Amino acid sequence: MASLLVRDIDDALHARLKARARLNHRSLEAEARETLRAALAQIASQSAEENPAMIATRLFGRENGFDLDVEPRAAVTSRPPPDFTSSDFDP
Repeated sequence: MASLLVRDIDDALHARLKARARLNHRSLEAEARETLRAALAQIASQSAEENPAMIATRLFGRENGFDLDVEPRAAVTSRPPPDFTSSDFDP
């Protein structure tokens, strides 16, 4: 297994992690592993639920200096699917 050394952790963050480890009956190292695992799992599940418009807004939204006007997916009007059997589509 790989190892990870994290330097220059803020004292307040270290204290919060240590307190959480104590509450969960884990070592500080085990609590840090579980915190990383949970955070990355949450990120993975969020990105699986995103559609292209949501990704574009997250990456290029107003918070990042872009002014996109992306309509929510639900706002798109529905239309019937094309009928490729009609004579309009003959080559």
